[in-house]
Amino acid sequence: MKKLLLISSISFGAAVLAQEAKTEAPVSDTAKAWSIQGQNTLMLNQAAFSNWVGGGANNVGWLAGVNYNLTYEKGKDLWENIIILGYGQNNTQGTGVRKTQDVINLSTNYGREFAKHWYLSAGAGLQTQFAPGYEDGNNPDAKKISNFMAPGYLSVGAGVTYRPNDNLTVTLRPANARWTFVLDEDLQKAGTYGLKNDGDSSLFQFGFLGTAMYKLKIMENITLLNTASVFSNYLDHPDRLVLGYSGVLSMKINKYISTNVTLDLLYDHNQIWKTQLKQTLGVGLAYNFDNGKKRSENKDNQSWLKK
Repeated sequence: MKKLLLISSISFGAAVLAQEAKTEAPVSDTAKAWSIQGQNTLMLNQAAFSNWVGGGANNVGWLAGVNYNLTYEKGKDLWENIIILGYGQNNTQGTGVRKTQDVINLSTNYGREFAKHWYLSAGAGLQTQFAPGYEDGNNPDAKKISNFMAPGYLSVGAGVTYRPNDNLTVTLRPANARWTFVLDEDLQKAGTYGLKNDGDSSLFQFGFLGTAMYKLKIMENITLLNTASVFSNYLDHPDRLVLGYSGVLSMKINKYISTNVTLDLLYDHNQIWKTQLKQTLGVGLAYNFDNGKKRSENKDNQSWLKK
């Protein structure tokens, strides 16, 4: 009987120790280095009239776009990539098809942390459009004023990035090269987008570039994304700043339906000596894609920060 009690006690003690060892095992860092967040949208609008005394023209329109953020975070490394594409048209009776949205905006920025939330960084960005643009409301019978890579803006530079969280990113590049491309031969005239001579296809500038992104959560399903930029050319009239602002107000109705209001402001003396404004409003389908929780959002285990 004593032997049986001794064997039972030893077995029970071993089981308890094994359970404690299992409980006290360190929690592994399961946060992913790569995170992908994005939104795919398709906005539709339509109006029809028949014997309507108030007047009006039948029309149908659409707008499609993608907005993706691909971020790599591990140790002191931060690599953020942004893809913004959008295109839309409207077909109005008596007027024909007109472009309502046209944007290509690609950027990448790599940083190495040297202080808390501060990174030595380098990156590049490309901005242009898909299709030709015309005077008089994009009337194809009017004068052509833009096209794919006419203009196209390529920026490459180095500096510092401040990123305390996913809602705020500020990048300052005191050394930034900026090329303006005009690859449409019809637009290669002196003065167009700053070109120096007829037949030139590009313009080189070197100066300071500052960009900022701030995301504000207004309510549970309402967010405002603000982005701003400023560029000063050291080589020619550094006082003539190129200023840009973009605001996107997203109001999510449910998983698949949302409303987006956008506002774009731009001042670039090489394009026109006036402030440019574009505003859109759309209601339609929106599919949000979120693959992986960002490491910076992992509050339970942030041992990766100490590597």
